[in-house]
Amino acid sequence: MRAPLADRIRPRTLDDVVGQQHILGPGKVLRRIIESGKIPNMVFYGPSGVGKTTVASIIARNTNMHLCKLNGTTASTADIRDVVAQVNTLHAVNGVLLYLDEIQYFNKKQQQTLLEFIENGSITLIASTTENPYFYVYNAILSRSTVFEFKPVEQEDVARAVDRAFRLLEEEVGAEIRLEDGVASYIAMACGGDVRKAMNAAELCTVAVQSEPEMFVTMELARELTQRSALRYDRGGDEHYDIVSAFQKSMRGSDPDAALHYLARLLEAGDLPSACRRLMVCACEDVGLAWPQIIPIVKAAVDAATMVGLPEARIPLADAVILVALAPKSNSGEAAIDAAMADVQKGRTGSIPRSLQNRHYDGAEVAQKGQFYRYPHDYPDHWLDQQYLPDALLGASYYTFGDNKNEQSFKTYWDSIKKKRQA
Repeated sequence: MRAPLADRIRPRTLDDVVGQQHILGPGKVLRRIIESGKIPNMVFYGPSGVGKTTVASIIARNTNMHLCKLNGTTASTADIRDVVAQVNTLHAVNGVLLYLDEIQYFNKKQQQTLLEFIENGSITLIASTTENPYFYVYNAILSRSTVFEFKPVEQEDVARAVDRAFRLLEEEVGAEIRLEDGVASYIAMACGGDVRKAMNAAELCTVAVQSEPEMFVTMELARELTQRSALRYDRGGDEHYDIVSAFQKSMRGSDPDAALHYLARLLEAGDLPSACRRLMVCACEDVGLAWPQIIPIVKAAVDAATMVGLPEARIPLADAVILVALAPKSNSGEAAIDAAMADVQKGRTGSIPRSLQNRHYDGAEVAQKGQFYRYPHDYPDHWLDQQYLPDALLGASYYTFGDNKNEQSFKTYWDSIKKKRQA
């Protein structure tokens, strides 16, 4: 069975690698390490299809070490033992270079099995992962490795790779493949920086027109066959948290255009729950007391969105996102509850004042019996000065009025009431 185009066209030198110039460009650190021939333990971190396996393969070809490959999704402890068994054999007199793809799927015990041989230098590890290694890779391995981040490949670079792919396919089929204007650029854009998916899309387009008298790839065909993968979205992965974080920070930063962009990415991926949840959180956390009426408004929009579902849900959510982004902002409520919770978590509580307790009868041990609670509504302006905090927290202050019009009006009102009562 013939290998996929992405494997057939895989670069064999660093100069042929698409993208990653921040670590592989002339004079950059990873390139210098590779050219030195002294390969340390390394972890390649980044989305799929951006060159991690390609660079590892180039390193393996440029060393005299015995190359072993494992994939974290399928490898077992027995496979690790088989790799370790090759250390100091005639096949691996210069050591073993282990390329471990998807290391995040290795459990802690499996990773620890490799540790002894990584420490004594018998095995050089090049591991790759699509998830943040600082969360998924055993600390002892990370401390003995250098982490390099691979980034999505720029659209222009992917487009050049797509053009090269069609030229190779022409050689293989022995005929010209004509492209409608913009096809290569569209494939590069739609594959979202994933070169492997772009190669697969180019090969699919070629297969689809191969039986035609004239092989002509139209834009319509490219749209039908290209995976909609620009989103790079995994609800359990880093990209999910990056998008929802950017979504809320854009609303907090009062940028409706950016907020709508990230909302579109969430909705295009079908993640309506995350969009609704972050929208509600932002209304409470970032607008808050500057305009508290926004909370039921956003709740109504979220209810409408969940009721009608996608694609119509985009309309009430877009309205709400724009509203939250353009609303005045105040996080005074969040700051206040965080300060109060910090005291509670430190054990600063104390007994509830007797006047606030729910007990209406005192025991024999209480010298002065009675609750002595004064009902604020029985007093002018529905307020009087009495103790509410426990004795241990007297004088504690958690809430600070925000500088927005709404909270300042509250402050003016209560300042006047308290001043009048003290007069």
